[in-house]
Amino acid sequence: MESEKAARVAGYELAGPATDGVSRETAVAVLSAEECALFAEAGRARTALAGERLFSRGEHGTSMFVILRGAVILDFGDDLSSKALGPGEFFGELGLLVGDHLRSAMATVSADSELLELRYEEFQSLVDRDAALVSHFLRRAIMRVVLNEQNLIHRLRCRNQELQAALDSLRITSHRLNQSEELNRTDELTELYNRRGLALYLEQRRNNGGFDGFGLLLVDCDHFKNVNDAYGHLLGDRVLQSVANIMRSLAGTQDLACRLGGDEFCLLLKAADRDEMLRYADFVVSTAHALQQMHPSPPLICSLSVGACLIDPTRDWNDWYAQADKALYRAKHAGGNRVEWQD
Repeated sequence: MESEKAARVAGYELAGPATDGVSRETAVAVLSAEECALFAEAGRARTALAGERLFSRGEHGTSMFVILRGAVILDFGDDLSSKALGPGEFFGELGLLVGDHLRSAMATVSADSELLELRYEEFQSLVDRDAALVSHFLRRAIMRVVLNEQNLIHRLRCRNQELQAALDSLRITSHRLNQSEELNRTDELTELYNRRGLALYLEQRRNNGGFDGFGLLLVDCDHFKNVNDAYGHLLGDRVLQSVANIMRSLAGTQDLACRLGGDEFCLLLKAADRDEMLRYADFVVSTAHALQQMHPSPPLICSLSVGACLIDPTRDWNDWYAQADKALYRAKHAGGNRVEWQD
């Protein structure tokens, strides 16, 4: 009865006797009247006003606090939930269990409060006064620490799972965007770049070294309409794919093979001079001619006409195209299956 009276005199509203179990949070976090009276013998009472910070995360601490009246907020940071404590609850107990340690939370008074502060050295002196009661408190305090750590581990695991799910979602979204962008700049039939891909390449190339030492080939299928009329559009698509394979075999890492539309293609190639560009152009025409000479039925390819030129890096695509197109026009009107050069 004397201890109960002492607790009430100190302004502590009893939360009821502690239970022997440790599964209920109230049994772990709230002091009994006997414990509060024992701690009051060695600790010191102090008044704290709303807004006062008792300690911060990362600070060294050697004391435990008991709330006799008022309220305190524990902020654990790192997006973890804060915890509101009221009369009878204690916090900072690791200062008693391990002595000097780093605080894991910031403690802020949320309402005018009466607190009991018990330091590590003072707590040690209580062992001689009532070892059984101190042992009971320590068991509950340790269990509380264990439960808190388990809850923290569980929350962190959940957070990691959420982060992993978010990362997986971002990867999937990024992959879909990349696929969508690739489809937007790629010709579906031949898998070469389309006009949009060409425009992007021209922009990127101008921002990364320009077109000094490049040449342009314009490639057109000879009598392609006759292939479509005689064998149908599916066979015509196969012919276009065969042309694309020849173009693709020539394009290096800095080059671009593109289907401009219909049966017209272009190749932007890194080349040292006119002779090198002509070798590339002759390869296109001769490869198509060799395949045609195999006389497959239905045909796998038709003959090709090529207009070739070197690029003036001070001009733009329209000028390059017009120059190569003049050469291509001459090749077509000369009967096709040939290369023409335009200076």
